[in-house]
Amino acid sequence: MRIKNKPLAVQIWIVFAGITLFISIILSIILPLTLRAFFTEEIYATIESAQNLMFNRYDLPSLRKFLESDDLTDSRQTLENIRTVNHFFLIDNYQVFFTSPLETDFIEHVKVQAQLQQNKSQRYSGTVGNEKIFYVITKGKTINQDVYLVSYMWDSYRQDMVHNLFKRLALVTTIVFLLSWIPAILLSKYLSKPLVSLEKKVNKLAAYEWNEPIDVDREDEIGKLGKSIEQLRNQLIYQKEMQQTFLQNISHELKTPVMVIRSFTQAIRDGIYPKGDLDCSVEVIDEEAERLEKRIKNLLYITKLDNIYLKDISKQNFSLDELIKDVVERLSWYRTDIDWQQELPPVIIKGDVEQWRVVIENLLDNQMRYAQNTILISLAQIEQNKVLLRFWNDGPSIEPEILETLFTKKYNKGEKGQFGLGLSIVQRIVKLHNAKIWACNEEKGVSFYIEIPKDMKGEVN
Repeated sequence: MRIKNKPLAVQIWIVFAGITLFISIILSIILPLTLRAFFTEEIYATIESAQNLMFNRYDLPSLRKFLESDDLTDSRQTLENIRTVNHFFLIDNYQVFFTSPLETDFIEHVKVQAQLQQNKSQRYSGTVGNEKIFYVITKGKTINQDVYLVSYMWDSYRQDMVHNLFKRLALVTTIVFLLSWIPAILLSKYLSKPLVSLEKKVNKLAAYEWNEPIDVDREDEIGKLGKSIEQLRNQLIYQKEMQQTFLQNISHELKTPVMVIRSFTQAIRDGIYPKGDLDCSVEVIDEEAERLEKRIKNLLYITKLDNIYLKDISKQNFSLDELIKDVVERLSWYRTDIDWQQELPPVIIKGDVEQWRVVIENLLDNQMRYAQNTILISLAQIEQNKVLLRFWNDGPSIEPEILETLFTKKYNKGEKGQFGLGLSIVQRIVKLHNAKIWACNEEKGVSFYIEIPKDMKGEVN
């Protein structure tokens, strides 16, 4: 099983243990080498310190007497083991001054080295039997006679030091390795407590329990995660409210034409003509069917927009003013009583022509529904490569509470009519093209504005 599938405490403990084990392995390789080099230098320093003590404290006659005295065994041992260093002298044609426990072959080898030695003092190492030995040969002069002091230490001293330190390191490493679960558990509890809380709250979100706020009193990554989940919760609540409002309103709008169609159809079947004659009654049925078709079409279109991303838009350069004129020409006959005013200089933008056609059709449909006598459509360049498209009508003002959420809700219904899905569709398309739309009440009438940004490559001549 992978480590990521294990509990957080186990994961942290494994990381702690892995780091500890890795450091221990590295130290077990590097430390002995480093310690051996260090203690080798320390051995030579110890030998040289003992030699200095020997030359400074004793002269040759007193030294001979001191070494050959049977009553001064403790003193001899003290001299031979100053700081665990052993000594012997080479005098009188490189003869050994007193008996040494070292092998004869090794002593003969030391004599040769002493004869060839150029420096006053020099370090050496060798092997006696199966054990390594470190020694220093130092040349001195006493009673007008050359003397070579040979001081040595066995490698067992160095090995004992390295071994003792290594055992202590292994003991410490083992203790740390075994006790690493304590900080691992504490750390895992510290980290997992808010995560467990977030998990429970996310499970509630999945179960549609959205009323409990998510508050994580932290500023680290876990706190940021909590804030993101809280934003998600608020968005879910908002979407739920919008969905309920949308379903309630659209069900009412779909129900009304269906009810009219059924009632008129039943009346005609019974030989009753609600509008006076058959043609007028059938015309009402046709109008209601057209309304129903339009509602269904808008529903399908807004669902399509929900699944469209900016990269999926087929953009091309086209004349915005010509597109507006074409839509006006087709729709103006619905309201022949309106004065259609157009201030449309040539403008080229880049975007999806059919989607912009839907924007203009929906906005003009809204204008015709509320206009009394006049509709004005204008284009102007407000900044370099930034175009402002305006739709104005002389109809009644929009209620302030409706104006604030005119483009944020999928469905809005005014006091004297309904704005419906059209403006929601317009807002989606405008947003997909990185444009911006808003509405405001004028001193007389209402204006809708669309600001086309620089990346739309607007150009006004």
